[in-house]
Amino acid sequence: MKSKPVVPRQLARDDVEQAVNHYLTEGGQDIALDFVDALEKAFQQIADNPASDSPRWGHDLNLPGLRSSRLQRFSWIVFYLEWDNHIDVWRVLHAQRDIPSWMQDSDET
Repeated sequence: MKSKPVVPRQLARDDVEQAVNHYLTEGGQDIALDFVDALEKAFQQIADNPASDSPRWGHDLNLPGLRSSRLQRFSWIVFYLEWDNHIDVWRVLHAQRDIPSWMQDSDET
C-alpha cells in the first residue's frame, strides 16, 4: 500500500508549535528535538498504515472516521481522518487535556 501525504490543519500546526515552545522552555533543545522526532515517526506510521490506529475518540465524539495515534515517549495524541488522497490531521493534543472541548474547536474549521 502506498503512503498518503499527512496534511496538518492550521490548528494542528499551532498545537505542535506550542508543544515545541513548551519543551524548549521547560526541557531544553534536546527534549524539544525528541518531541519533533516522535511526531515525525507518528506521522510516518500514520501515512503508511492509517487504519491501524484507534477509532476510540471517533466513537466517543461521534466523529465517524476519526482516529488517534499516541506519540512514543510523549503524552501527546495525533487526531486525524483518512481521505482517499491524504491524511487530514485535525489536532495534536496533550493526553491530559479536555479532549472533547478541544476537538470541538477542530470541528468548526
